[in-house]
Amino acid sequence: MRAAVYYNNKDVRVEEVPRPEIKKGELLVKVEASGICGSDVMEWYRVKKAPLVLGHEIAGTVEEIGEGVEGLEKGDRVTVSHHVPCNVCRYCLSGNYTVCDTLRATNFDPGGFSEYVRVPAVNVERGGVFRLPNWVSFEDATFAEPLGCVVRGFRIAGMSPGKSVLVIGSGISGLLHVKLAKIFGASFIAAVDINEDRLGFAKRFGADVTVLAKENPKKAIVERFGRLCDIVSLTAAGDSAITQGIGCVERGGTILFFAPREPEKTYPMPLFGIWKDQITFKNTYASAPLDTLTALELIAGGKVIVKDMITNRLPLSEIQRGFDMASAAGESVKVMIAPQK
Repeated sequence: MRAAVYYNNKDVRVEEVPRPEIKKGELLVKVEASGICGSDVMEWYRVKKAPLVLGHEIAGTVEEIGEGVEGLEKGDRVTVSHHVPCNVCRYCLSGNYTVCDTLRATNFDPGGFSEYVRVPAVNVERGGVFRLPNWVSFEDATFAEPLGCVVRGFRIAGMSPGKSVLVIGSGISGLLHVKLAKIFGASFIAAVDINEDRLGFAKRFGADVTVLAKENPKKAIVERFGRLCDIVSLTAAGDSAITQGIGCVERGGTILFFAPREPEKTYPMPLFGIWKDQITFKNTYASAPLDTLTALELIAGGKVIVKDMITNRLPLSEIQRGFDMASAAGESVKVMIAPQK
């Protein structure tokens, strides 16, 4: 079968690789749609493991079913989580599913930028396979994982109706924050980015105020809303983004670290002001099965529209162009790959 093998952001090659063979308890899924995630082009994070097949935002059809798998049939339309928790360790039992050792070790084989993936038994057993309603397209279903990450982030940050939200970074994750904040009843939504095209999307998707990062977001928010924001989600991780976010959070508010930065990097922290204004810091990684299910139901119920976020559709043979567009972070938002084409 064909798969896109990642060597670095500028070197993604479509190669012939063995089609996975499944064992007891496993599934083989024919991948119909696979989204390029911002983390796929986070080169500092990916290149150290290269060469490998990336792609974790997938949807497709069940091609083969291993012995012992119940509740699924060949031809079922599904989306599949690459990471799943064990549900029985002390972390899972305390609700901290995404620090579970099992979640951090699981994946499918080889990756979503391929014609087929093998879904290991643990993923099947522990809530990693979700059947799709017939009205949810494969493309829409690929958003269940990234939207699930945002669902989890907002839950951890204490999002509730009436709270004001600032999203710094208007890439795909930031734009999902904007859409979800609106659905969750935010009283005010602001978005900041370095790119005017991305801010145009943020405005279209529900932001009340959009501000270029080089301008004065704090002033713009106060002038439009009368005060600063209760929740600031950092979907960008640069020093300037962090500093700006801390400067725009309301007293008693929460900063959510959504985007990571390189392990050796430090974070700019004005500790006295944080202490004095009682700012809470939260961070989030990945999504647990309930988050993904919630996201899928929001999509299926028409509460969060995602098809308008897809700006580019490409066959697997053109995946390098997709990585170029996603890396450039220009006019494209979500690049969708069709592995069967």
